[in-house]
Amino acid sequence: LSPGAKMGCFTFIKVMMILFNLAIFLCGGTLLGVGIWVKVDGQSFVDIFGTLSSSILQIVNVSYVLIVIGSILLVIGFLGCYGAQKESKCLLMMFFSVVLIIFIVEVAVAVVALVYTSLAESLLSAVVTPILKEKYGVDDTFTHIWNTTMTKVHCCGLNNYTDFNDSVWYNTHDGTYPEQCLYFPFWGCCVLTTSLAHPHLCGCPLQGCFDQILEEIRTNAGVAGGVAAGIAALEIAAMAVSMYLYCRLDEK
Repeated sequence: LSPGAKMGCFTFIKVMMILFNLAIFLCGGTLLGVGIWVKVDGQSFVDIFGTLSSSILQIVNVSYVLIVIGSILLVIGFLGCYGAQKESKCLLMMFFSVVLIIFIVEVAVAVVALVYTSLAESLLSAVVTPILKEKYGVDDTFTHIWNTTMTKVHCCGLNNYTDFNDSVWYNTHDGTYPEQCLYFPFWGCCVLTTSLAHPHLCGCPLQGCFDQILEEIRTNAGVAGGVAAGIAALEIAAMAVSMYLYCRLDEK
């Protein structure tokens, strides 16, 4: 290619780099704002996005996840946009390094999740159950989210109703369980006693929410996988473009 064509190609890629990272920066700001919104008013988040969102909120503190992801995207967007605009080799290399680290972490997490699925589920249960015992009946938003999930998903507790044994709710309500665990008219089952001393006498097993939540997540796994693949492709493209600009700056 002639020098003029090379310069035109460089300028085009530089502009695309700036616009792409500007979009990332704006997305990061949006996610950061949503994360703060969920932290301040989680109930409105559940009302808008429905049962799946309430189920996910049981397992993951979405507000902190969104705040962290949003902050990372803000940093990446700034490094890529400002680095390309100023033609700074230092910022471009920082952008490349950050994206590469994130890409490696994503691949590692995906591999671990696929290979050690059962272990991950066990660890997740071990982490969430103590939080349920501690915060249910104490934190109003947390309690409402759990009540919404148990009512709509037709379940009780994370693993089963025994998750509430020795919980703050159990100890402050004379050894009783939440209402959602006591009455399931939509299952066509018997009304259980408040003590749940003989749950096996009811024709319906008291299922925990964990399996149902996982099933909802698996139902949407195809969409999640497609999004993850798209993000990985964008990360590879971003690294390639940033390295191209970095190398071309040497020639300039």
